[in-house]
Amino acid sequence: MNHPAAAKTFREQQAGSLRAGDHLLLPDGQRTAEIHSVEVETDDFGSPAIVLATLTGGGTLRIAAGSSVRIPAPAVDHLPSAAAASNGALKPAAAVEQGAADSAGTADTQTPDGTAPRSAASTSDARGSDAGTPFSVVGNETAGEPARTAPAAVVVPPLPSTTPVVIGPSAEDLALIPEPSGTPESVVEAVAEAHPDSVGVQLLADKLVKGINTKSGSCLKDLSDLAHELFIMLKDAEASLSVADLLNVLPFDGNPGRWASVEASLALSSYVCRQTGHKDRAAVYEKLLRAPDNQETDPFKARMQARVRQRSLNEPNLYDKEIFRSIDNSNHEAEKEWRRLRLESLLFLRAHGGSQTISGSELERRIANELESVRG
Repeated sequence: MNHPAAAKTFREQQAGSLRAGDHLLLPDGQRTAEIHSVEVETDDFGSPAIVLATLTGGGTLRIAAGSSVRIPAPAVDHLPSAAAASNGALKPAAAVEQGAADSAGTADTQTPDGTAPRSAASTSDARGSDAGTPFSVVGNETAGEPARTAPAAVVVPPLPSTTPVVIGPSAEDLALIPEPSGTPESVVEAVAEAHPDSVGVQLLADKLVKGINTKSGSCLKDLSDLAHELFIMLKDAEASLSVADLLNVLPFDGNPGRWASVEASLALSSYVCRQTGHKDRAAVYEKLLRAPDNQETDPFKARMQARVRQRSLNEPNLYDKEIFRSIDNSNHEAEKEWRRLRLESLLFLRAHGGSQTISGSELERRIANELESVRG
């Protein structure tokens, strides 16, 4: 596993891009080691913090994710021979001619058209016509001109295993979401008039009819709460969707606080549409919900974000401690509020395609149980 590093050349590479099979210079500056596996620990904000590189022969290196490490750079003399290139091992543009004239004055060279090696005399004659090719002859001065040195090896980083792509609904998908009937304020006013006896709806509507500002996080939260109140407590799916659609068409603006309300509205809308048989429309809401997950174009950051996102899906906060504490204290109002938050988490998991720890059928069962508990 360990190799002397004295005779090697090295190049720098970001620690976060290390992969299994890479060799890197150890902290003593004398030896290199092969990486067996790589794990990344994130900080409390979900950003990559520490790279844990497990070495093939045992031991683990802890490296800051943003720091640089030194890895061996490939040398020219490590490239395949010209004979291998002539047999198709390398394309002519990537082959480097090797060898020097022996005591008889011959040398094996690779021609631009990939033919068999020729003698030094024919090679000397061919230099003039082939001067514009990407090849260079090393150590051959028999024609009287100075030897041309081989170009330095160009290190091309490997392509990522998966290329991040931006996935979102098409124009045809968005056409499945109906336009609001009037202004956002008039939509809220209409649902308030339809449920005059609901205190929760009236309190939220009183604030929203004064003016809806989609840049305000509190305003978006009130709209999301109103949509949930209409469906969960009043079982009015149509009115719930009409309010939720005021949020559902808003794009992700990079602000997690504002997006949380849109996210909750999209998750609720997906569930309502699937319950009412509008599966195509539900799929559009789910695409909108997952669209921010695919906007990162940097391969390393995309992989880290996907890992953090999967961990949050596998270990969701379902407020178990808070609910049990409320039950122990016989605080039914607090229990209901915590269960509503649990319901929102379960709806988000369902709209996001579930997780590796909770199956789809289990999610459906839990959502039904929470709806019954909150409505009761």
